[in-house]
Amino acid sequence: MSFKDLRPQKQRCTREELIRHLKSFELNLKFSAGVWFFSPGGGRFHDRYRKDIPIEGRLEIAAHLADYGLAAVEAHYPNEINHDNKHLYKKLQDEAGVRLVTVIPNLFFDAEFEWGALSSPNPEIRKKAIARTIEALKLNQEMETDFAVVWPGIDGYENDFGLDYFSLRDRFAEGLAEALDAVPGVRVALEPKPYEPRGHILYGTTAEGILFARKVEGLLHNSKNRRLLDEGHALVGLNPEVGHVLMAYEDLPYAFSLTMEYGRLAHTHWNSQPLGNYDQDLNVGVISPELTEAALYVLKMYGYEGYFGIDINPERMPVEQALKNSMDALRAANDRINAMDHEKVVAAANEPHLHRGWLEAYLIRARAPHPEKLPPLPDWA
Repeated sequence: MSFKDLRPQKQRCTREELIRHLKSFELNLKFSAGVWFFSPGGGRFHDRYRKDIPIEGRLEIAAHLADYGLAAVEAHYPNEINHDNKHLYKKLQDEAGVRLVTVIPNLFFDAEFEWGALSSPNPEIRKKAIARTIEALKLNQEMETDFAVVWPGIDGYENDFGLDYFSLRDRFAEGLAEALDAVPGVRVALEPKPYEPRGHILYGTTAEGILFARKVEGLLHNSKNRRLLDEGHALVGLNPEVGHVLMAYEDLPYAFSLTMEYGRLAHTHWNSQPLGNYDQDLNVGVISPELTEAALYVLKMYGYEGYFGIDINPERMPVEQALKNSMDALRAANDRINAMDHEKVVAAANEPHLHRGWLEAYLIRARAPHPEKLPPLPDWA
């Protein structure tokens, strides 16, 4: 397995060091995409709009997008990747150079997980969830992925009266720790989401995710895992998804920065989303493109080197075009932040009393197609 070193994310810089870093470091926009949305299904209120595409067809689409910049795919075990079709993913990498970056244990869809998976109060169901997680981690190891995303989508509740919250959270954390110790040296990345499909999902916000990571790591006993932890590596990271962060009314760049402060940003999932609301998975930049820019700038500030995973639901346009639009939106935003006057941005952010309104005026002009038509910037104090 490719074990990436996330420890540099935690490094603090002086103001001068930060400016030098911003001038010299550029994000490497390596794009990945989840094969699940290559053939969107129906929703609660409508049927699917296109025929289902088998995995072979989805991977053919991924191969055709390699020249456009798609570098990796993501898939759930056992419904999207398993031991019978893993050769298709190896073929994709060999022939198109598109690798598998994560195998995700599917712990939310099956009817037997109605009352939770790793947190299930039914010992037999929970045992099945742990076994599935272990098999997914083994496949991550075999396929030399970077991490295993874990999404507790069905682990939660609606009626909050009388719940033994301690036991609920303990079962989930202890179950994941058991799987990690069974397949040591594999990193997992929790993907927080506050609600949907459950009324309330366990560990649904960024801060809860960081607490969860520390809790699980404290439960690990395998000697290989303990050695990695002793060296300062994170075995439990986070995979913040833009839409999920905004569903929780979190500030996106703040959430990314908090995760990196603890050296736990293993992956990122990108789309766009109105604050709150249901999980819309709109193409990147469709809503609040300024948040995309601010989030990218934070990643640039703290030296993010991971993938930019596209996680969208293109029900009404071809997935190829939706992916191209999303990749281009990130490229355009990245070009804008790289062109910033980093020295003045840092000064304006750190000395707002000396540069009142300047940063806002500067960003207006940076986003304008014809900034020369606007009045000059306010004087720099």
